[in-house]
Order: sequence, then C-alpha cells, then structure tokens
Amino acid sequence: MGLKTQQQLSFHISDIASLALEAVFKDPYQLKANFVQRRNKTECDLLFIRDEAEIDPIEASGVGAVDVASFALRVASWSMERPRTHNTIMLDEPFKHLKGAEANQRVLDMINEVSKRLGIQIIMVSDERIPREDIIAAADRVFEVSIKDRVSQIKVS
Repeated sequence: MGLKTQQQLSFHISDIASLALEAVFKDPYQLKANFVQRRNKTECDLLFIRDEAEIDPIEASGVGAVDVASFALRVASWSMERPRTHNTIMLDEPFKHLKGAEANQRVLDMINEVSKRLGIQIIMVSDERIPREDIIAAADRVFEVSIKDRVSQIKVS
C-alpha cells in the first residue's frame, strides 16, 4: 500500500509541476519526485530532469524555474487536501526570480488557467515585471498600493 501511494504521489506532484514548467519555459525542466529511505523514514527528494540528467533544483534555479515549480507544488498539495476547507491560495511574490516579460506573461496565463480549472481563488502580491495593462487584463481585480506621506494609498483596477 505504501509503495503504491508513493507512486501515485510521485506522479501527481511530478505531473502538475512539469506541466507548469512547460507552460512558462521554452526548454523546461521536468520535475521528478523520488522517494527514498533515510534514518528509518521515507523522504521525498525533488529533482529537475533535462536531457536525462538529474539536477538539484537549487543548482538550477536560474530564470525562476524553482519559483514556478514551488507554485505548482503548492497547487498539487492543495489539490490533495481532503476535505478541502478553502479554495484560496495566497502568495507573496511567488515569481520574484522569473526573468523576462514573455515568461512573466506566460506565468499569468498559467495562473489564470489553474484558477479556472481548479476553482481556486489566487491572491498574489507582485511587483510589476510586465506592463500594468497586461496585469490588469489577466486579473479579476488589481489593488495597487503606494505610500504617500507615510499613508498607504490603494487604487482598485
């Protein structure tokens, strides 16, 4: 039973994260969840795969691949909750290492698709990495916060 559960978890985690990476990057890594025994406990090692080479994600963290995989792992974890008590995921600058307007636009498209398909409300704090108009077009609602004379100013778009 334990091995079958590990295989199902591995597939679920790897599949969701790999799909997210494919949605954002032109030459994406695949994510592999590898269950191993250490100190009489089962642990899960997460590895990036490219051209059959296994890579530690921390060593391959350029251009935000770890950020995208982390988001996907949050979604995968949420999707396994039983019962699901909340359909909201809150994120604070989840893609801060992602470079380039094109990749950032693709990540907004991916977030929209995940939100719609799974019925998740995603609340995200983010800095501007693409034009404000694109962010407003991609989001249901945008709250722009600025500070003037030490008082927060909020504009809703």
